[in-house]
Amino acid sequence: NTSNMPVAAREASIYTGITIAEYFRDMGYHVALMADSTSRWAEALREISGRLEEMPGEEGYPAYLASRLAEFYERAGYVEVAGSEKKYGSVTVVGAVSPPGGDFSEPVTQNTLRIVKVFWALDAELAHKRHFPSINWLRSYSLYLNSVSSWWSKNVAKDWYDLRRDAMGILQREAELQEIVQLVGPDALPAKEQALLETARSLRED
Repeated sequence: NTSNMPVAAREASIYTGITIAEYFRDMGYHVALMADSTSRWAEALREISGRLEEMPGEEGYPAYLASRLAEFYERAGYVEVAGSEKKYGSVTVVGAVSPPGGDFSEPVTQNTLRIVKVFWALDAELAHKRHFPSINWLRSYSLYLNSVSSWWSKNVAKDWYDLRRDAMGILQREAELQEIVQLVGPDALPAKEQALLETARSLRED
């Protein structure tokens, strides 16, 4: 949906998309649905709720915003299709949230984070540095690590889980050192910390 669409069309857009996706899922297809953006959909909900003179919640959004978001994302999943032939279908939902000013504390983002199990946080600063994809590795997360670690351990590296944990620790430590680097420069750091910064740079860029 786009911001110049009528309010009712924006409000109905994601329901239309997920219903079409379910139709193809029930035919045995695996469907990926991109909802861009749930923020504009939530703004339409807020406008309709205001016109109906409903009791507003946080930042003027309707009090049922969280339940509506949950109802939408809960329609994704993997199912066995009904019928004489045994088939499977799925719907994968990728929802885009565009918080005003990149404020992750606003209601749509916070309620989405309580529902989804994977979150990719895009970073404007990384984009300005022409680092693509500009996904912030410290803000992003996945709750499927335990589910996928066996595949990665079997097909990539047996110690994949430990390597990932160590890499994230290095990137976290680099973020903590950046404030010191900006004040005194990297040359003032001990050799161990300089090596850590170089390792983190390799992880990010290579």
